Amino acid sequence: MGTPAVIDPARPTGESAGAAVERLTRWCDDFPVSGVRFADLTPVFADAAGYRSVLDGLVAVAGDVDLVAGLDARGFLLAGGVALRLGTGVLAVRKAGKLPPPVHGREYVLEYGTARLEIPAAGIDLTGRRILLVDDVLATGGTLRAATELLESAGAVVPAAAVVLEIVALAGRAALGGRPCHSLVQV
Repeated sequence: MGTPAVIDPARPTGESAGAAVERLTRWCDDFPVSGVRFADLTPVFADAAGYRSVLDGLVAVAGDVDLVAGLDARGFLLAGGVALRLGTGVLAVRKAGKLPPPVHGREYVLEYGTARLEIPAAGIDLTGRRILLVDDVLATGGTLRAATELLESAGAVVPAAAVVLEIVALAGRAALGGRPCHSLVQV
């Protein structure tokens, strides 16, 4: 089974999301490299009730935003659903090499290597737009920090990030430099 979940009682939908995450998360030891324990939330998203409760929880913490940005790739599944419910647009924050130029990019360090995130540099004006950043898991915080810095460098305002699952022992929140981050479930 998985690691027991700590459910945030302040979230009206957190208990349902927490129960679904606890029941359906698939934990994979030594993936993608030895020593890493990967939290696979795709079974949660494949379960209609679980996915719905997760979206409800993310919408509840969204605040006043103009756009929802999802991180490649599971964040796309979340951001699209949240944006649809909020009546906003959605932006895919992509891994390097997936978008045609010109792009804005930001390199960062993962717990098991380095990577780069990109967004279009043309066709979408992000200046002054309030963007909720959404992803599935907060681990070391490098990806969320890089995405926030990338969006801000393009002129956006990122009032908060929201994740489904936070792995507290990895202290990813510290990497966010005090920026607000809502997690539906903490393990």
